[in-house]
Amino acid sequence: MIFGVCGGIGEYFGIDPTLVRLAVGLTWCFGIGIIGYIIAALIIPNQPQY
Repeated sequence: MIFGVCGGIGEYFGIDPTLVRLAVGLTWCFGIGIIGYIIAALIIPNQPQY
C-alpha cells in the first residue's frame, strides 16, 4: 500500500488487490519482489486525484 502498485495492478486486471498483495508478498520471500515492486512503482503512472 506504499505506492499503490498492487491496487493499481488489481484494478487494471479486474482482480482483487488483496490477491495481488499476497502474490507480491510471496515473491518478496525470494528477493525478486522487492526489485519488481520498486520498478513497478517507478513505471506505473499515478492516477489523477480529483
